[in-house]
This record gives sequence, C-alpha cells and structure tokens, in this order.
Amino acid sequence: MSDFTFNTTPSIRQLRGGAAKMGEILGTMASAGPGASVLFVTDPGIMSLGLADAALADLEDKGFAVTLFDKVEPDPKATTVLDAAQIARDSAATCVVGFGGGSSMDVAKVVALAARSDQPLDEMYGVGLARGQRLPLVLVPTTAGTGSEVTMVSILTTGTSEKKGVVSPIILPDIALLDADLTLGLPPAITAATGVDAMVHAIEAYTSTSANNNPLSRMLACQALDLLAANIREAVFNGTNAEARANMLLGSMLAGQAFANSPVAAVHALAYPVGSLFHVPHGLSNALVLAQVMRFNAPACSAQYAELAPHIFPDIDMARDSQAITAELIDRLATLNTELGLEPGLRGVGIAETDIGKLASDAMNQTRLLVNNPREVTLEDAKRIYEAAL
Repeated sequence: MSDFTFNTTPSIRQLRGGAAKMGEILGTMASAGPGASVLFVTDPGIMSLGLADAALADLEDKGFAVTLFDKVEPDPKATTVLDAAQIARDSAATCVVGFGGGSSMDVAKVVALAARSDQPLDEMYGVGLARGQRLPLVLVPTTAGTGSEVTMVSILTTGTSEKKGVVSPIILPDIALLDADLTLGLPPAITAATGVDAMVHAIEAYTSTSANNNPLSRMLACQALDLLAANIREAVFNGTNAEARANMLLGSMLAGQAFANSPVAAVHALAYPVGSLFHVPHGLSNALVLAQVMRFNAPACSAQYAELAPHIFPDIDMARDSQAITAELIDRLATLNTELGLEPGLRGVGIAETDIGKLASDAMNQTRLLVNNPREVTLEDAKRIYEAAL
C-alpha cells in the first residue's frame, strides 16, 4: 500500500437545531469562551433569510462580543478576505465563525489565518504554502454541497476572474456543525445544484490520480454517493423532509473529506471559468460539464467509474464490461441533471461557441487540479469538452 496522509476537521457534530446552541459550542473551545470576541462571517442572503438569527442571538445571550461581517459574495474575492481580516484585527477577534455556503466558509477559513499570521495573502496560494497560526474556527454549512467544513481548501477569485486556492491543513476548522434544519428552506434549484456538486466531489476523489489517493478517501466517496444519490430527488422535490436533508448534509461532508485528501480534477478545472466568467453558481458549473468530462476520461478510468456506478444507481446492470457500465452511468448522470430541473447545457447559462476559447485557456491555468485528472487534458481537449457541453 502506498503512503498517504489523511487530514480532516477534528470535531464534527451533527445536531439538528445546533445553530441555536452556538454560544454553548464555542464555549467548549480554548480562548473562545464567554466574553470572547467573535467575527461572524456570512453573506447578505443568509441574513435576509434569517438563518443566522438564532446563532447570533445565542452568542450574545452567552456573553460573546460579536462582530458581523455579512459581505461575502459568490466566488468570493481576495479583497473580501483582506477586508474581513482587517475587521477581525480591529475588533480583536479571538474566534471566527463561518456560517453559510462554501463561499462564506472559504472566506472564514482564510480570515482566521490572515488575521493572526503575518504572511501576505498572495504568498498563501498553492498547496502547503500557508504558514503561521490561525484563530479558533467553527464552520456551519447551510447547503449540502461544498463540504468546505471539512476541507483544507479555500478558493478565492483574484484579479478579475482567475481562481486560486489556499490549500493547507492549517485552515481546517476546529469544529464543523451539521445542522440540517438550516437547509430545510433551500429552493429546489439550489438543492439540486449543490447536491450534484457533492456527487462530483466524490466521483473525482475516487478517480483522482493524486499520489495521496487513499483507501479512506475512496471508502468515504462511496459512502457519500450512497447517501447523496438515494436522497437528492427527495430533497429537491420534498425539501421539508428533514431526514433527506440530514442525509444530504452528511453525504456532502463525507464527499468533502474524500476530496480534501484525494483532490478533484478536470470537472472542477473546467467549471471554475464558467463560474468566474459567467457568474454561474459553482455547483451548477460542475453539473454542466460533469458528463462530458467523464466521457473524455472514460478510456482511462472506466474500471473506477464502473465501481462507483452501483453507489449512484443501485439498479444498474453490473453483469457487463466496465465500458458498458460506464457509458450507462454517464448517460444517466446527464439525465439526472434534467430530472432535477438543472440546465442541460452551457447555452442555458448564456455561454456561446465564441466563448469557448477564453473558457478553455482559463481552465488550463488550473494546473493544481488538472494534474489529478485520470487523462491528460490539453487546450484542444478542453475546447472539445466545452463544445460537447454546450
């Protein structure tokens, strides 16, 4: 067996209604007890929906001094992190809470480090380059998709559109709180896109060519797909089903653990430019290119795709060769997008054939991801994949 390293969040708590006990949860952390100064990182949508109200109220009731930063945007900018980190320093924050989707959690992770480390943000980008100590950190996901609460990755938009990642176990939180009640009101479109996003994480983690692809990640990827595939339709079409919501949140977290240690690849590399250039939500961007990237990869990893197939579609006929199983798997995943109400192709989000050159050139900058793909992707390959995904 090859050597590997597996890192994850040290304390994971699945607790319905747990957000309303935020003060109690923070009180268990060293240097984050009552009276401590907390920077609460979230986005305007979370605040407008009132999802953070119970958590904020409990923090205040328990004697915490709370500073609210609610300016996180989709595909968060590096400048947003710098602004929030300065507010953390100005308020003498001793703890950070990231509350929301992947964007809020990604910002909170880097803010917790940037507020305490003297390392410039530009020097943190890359794998294992972040240094210093961070503030105590709690992450609370409000969607079942990114798994950011258990990943050592934060994706930020630099300049006008390029995405870069801070990748380091330093930014793993101390506590991840899974409160399925926070996801009960998610609209069907968001539920579908984030759910498929989590499935992509598991699929890419399982087939990653990273030297750190390991038995734990592969096991978690399979468990994640079991939960996600069995519950995504119910969560989309009957969003008040608390059990389905809890299963989706747990599945998303397991997929996050998997890809945090066995990194994702070309689906994400090609999805990032779609999101940054056309402001398409990350989960939907992944869903739009998933099938075509899998078709491209199939000659190199049909055996692994076939192993995953029954975890996604338990009724799939496994008494065939891996190529036939993989072909059906990909076709059914493409159909699943349509069944869930997602756009069937890139044209549906405003992308035209004339945009493909820019998308492909930007995708090729994602070398951190492309190196993990089962099949080498050239610029011309990327163009053909985008064309097929139109």
